[in-house]
Amino acid sequence: RTMIRVFVDASVLFSACYSASGASRELIRLSIQGQVALLISDLVQEEARRNLNAKAPQALPLLDQLLGTVPFETVVPDRHEVAAACAYTELKDAPIVAAAVKAKADYLVSLDRAHLVDVPKVAEGARIPVLVPGELLRIIRNQSS
Repeated sequence: RTMIRVFVDASVLFSACYSASGASRELIRLSIQGQVALLISDLVQEEARRNLNAKAPQALPLLDQLLGTVPFETVVPDRHEVAAACAYTELKDAPIVAAAVKAKADYLVSLDRAHLVDVPKVAEGARIPVLVPGELLRIIRNQSS
């Protein structure tokens, strides 16, 4: 069975660095163990770095460590792919959603309920379920049991 492909946005990377006990960190662990394939974009890295720098600079070394050790697959959408995602996503999130689509992700995982997780048209437009990390962990656990 092929590994599930999970695109994580900056909020998930931030959370994985900031909190040792959350579902975001658990996804990182599953990736290191080879149980899920984690996908990110350059923009996700930049945004996570910027947000950590502003809100939790003590966690920045961990971000560098994760980016160096986790087998992330990096996807960079082109401007046409981003423009297409603008049809069903807010402008600031379009590059993220476009990258998830380009990566053929099985799931897009975010902690941004306002703009991504709880916005049905995003998932419909991208044809990718958009979940918070905890929801995805439940799905993964149910599959493996």
